[in-house]
Amino acid sequence: MAPKGKVYRGSVKDFPGFDASQDAEALYNAMKGFGSDKDAILDLITSRSNKQRVEICQAYKSLYGKDLIADLKYELTGKFERLIVSLMRPPAYSDAKEIKDAIAGIGTDEKCLIEILASRTNQEIHNLVAAYKDAYERDLETDIIGDTSGHFKKMLIVLLQGTREEDDVVSEDLVEQDAKDLLEAGELKWGTDEAQFIYILGRRSKQHLRLVFDEYLKISGKPIERSIRGELSGDFEKLMLAVVKCIRSTAEYFAERLYKAMKGLGTRDNTLIRIMVSRSEIDMLDIREVFRTKYEKSLYNTIKEDTSGEYKKALLKLCGGDDEGDSGGDILTEPQLRGTVQPTGGFNNDGDAQVLRKAMKGLGTDEGAIIEVVTQRSNAQRQQILKAYKAHYGRDLMADLKSELSGSLAKLILGLMLTPAQYDAKQLRKAVEGAGTDESILIEIMATRNNQEIAAINEAYQEAYHTRLEDDLSSDTSGHLKRILVSLALGNRDEGPENLTQAHEDAKVVAETLKLADVSSNDSSDSLETRFLSILCTRSYPHLRRVFQEFIKMTNHDVEHAIRKRMSGDVRDAFLAIVRSVKNKPAFFADKLYKSMKGAGTDERTLTRIMISRSEIDLLNIRGEFIDLFDKSLHYMIEKDTSGDYRKALLALCGGED
Repeated sequence: MAPKGKVYRGSVKDFPGFDASQDAEALYNAMKGFGSDKDAILDLITSRSNKQRVEICQAYKSLYGKDLIADLKYELTGKFERLIVSLMRPPAYSDAKEIKDAIAGIGTDEKCLIEILASRTNQEIHNLVAAYKDAYERDLETDIIGDTSGHFKKMLIVLLQGTREEDDVVSEDLVEQDAKDLLEAGELKWGTDEAQFIYILGRRSKQHLRLVFDEYLKISGKPIERSIRGELSGDFEKLMLAVVKCIRSTAEYFAERLYKAMKGLGTRDNTLIRIMVSRSEIDMLDIREVFRTKYEKSLYNTIKEDTSGEYKKALLKLCGGDDEGDSGGDILTEPQLRGTVQPTGGFNNDGDAQVLRKAMKGLGTDEGAIIEVVTQRSNAQRQQILKAYKAHYGRDLMADLKSELSGSLAKLILGLMLTPAQYDAKQLRKAVEGAGTDESILIEIMATRNNQEIAAINEAYQEAYHTRLEDDLSSDTSGHLKRILVSLALGNRDEGPENLTQAHEDAKVVAETLKLADVSSNDSSDSLETRFLSILCTRSYPHLRRVFQEFIKMTNHDVEHAIRKRMSGDVRDAFLAIVRSVKNKPAFFADKLYKSMKGAGTDERTLTRIMISRSEIDLLNIRGEFIDLFDKSLHYMIEKDTSGDYRKALLALCGGED
């Protein structure tokens, strides 16, 4: 079933000792009489290859003079029926049916068109076009032209020709030329030359394009995906991104589609069925492998949690089993972190002090000048400006800014003038003083700072408030949350590499305590949270990533899932913050920023705090995660959700549109 010289990576194989007539009889008996034996139907159909299913259809017709697909449609219902019937069609006819449904009636399912046409090989496209003609006596190209428009339509038509180059011999000169042409068609051009994108991405071989993408990154300083998001829009943008993803890795593209189909409330069953059917005899094993590595849980278990009944059983059979083997390497390695605010070249602290004084002198205040200076200097440079201002004018710059500015802008600018440790110390103090405690701020700061940052915060806190941070945390919180926060406040996290033997033991401890937690007694819960605390608050980040991976192998759940299921309240939130910070800190902050601006009203306190504290650390990474997670840029959300000088200052910190 695999092409010559290639290892077969599907999950469904030819059934040994196959007998089409015997299977046809078994299916007939399963549907005979009152009701139907759904388990027998799904067991048989999911354990035969597509070629064998086609033979069963023919045998069924010969034996009983009936159409097997029509009988299955009559006997089965809902999602289970759609899945089983899809399995009975040859792949090209299944694709043809999906596309026909996508363009029939009012509205078009663009996502379905994109998925199929962006991911299929030349031969699969040719088979699809022929199957569509045979099944519906219509020309697929004509139907797509009639149902789509603009550059989206043009790219679909190019893909529909099935003429992508397949030569593995790559010309270095052409690679460089294509990368240059793409750059000139987008980033370096006023407007965008979409035709150039269509020609290169629609025609060149996969091997060639992978090298073009590498060259593009080298000459532009950004991945091709970022440029596509910036230069293109709408369905055309989504199609081009899908093409790029499939060029890079078809398995990763489908793993992501499957994850999104089951993520959040509700399941996109059409997508789930289409992918599980279409990839079951091509690359399901590769998709499973990528899924587990990328999302830290197996595809099998995700399906198991998200579906039910015979539908679930059939999908799990197509999945082909749970993944217990080592997926190798860390789940997530530490990315190269990059802030958006860099030290200004040719910095002149005296000159900046004069600009700020002038902006605040006399009647009215020049907020624009203040924003320009403060947001475009690094924190170290701002500290020098404070000293220069004092030396020149004998005045406290912070006090002057406080008297001249107001509201959200004042909080943002004054926050930027503090050192990072002073700013964090102030936020923590505000969270514990007065009536009530803001646990979410305590958790966010303490769970995401490294040992050096924690030490600096402790020192700044003591200096500003003449008390120890640890004492305030102890007196203002209680129970397990207090123990977590105090443990983090010590700043004693290991900083070494992973220890595989220890990671296995740590994962075992967590897995065993989770079993105890099923008893639902207080002792069990105490034991669970105490053990989580000792591991999550003291082990190094690289080591914890390995622990999370080992935990998945043992339990087939990710640690986040376990915490959500077994814990509650602030303790759960604290452990989740630590886990998410270990896995991918920029994604953790991207999520918090999105939630601060989502829906009615803006949580300006959170927005201000994160934009200040991450601007010189990883705000560029956060921007990248933001657009990947929410399909909107951070710049766009700030622009839409804030106003006036506050917006102007936030956008300056954001550092650009993605």
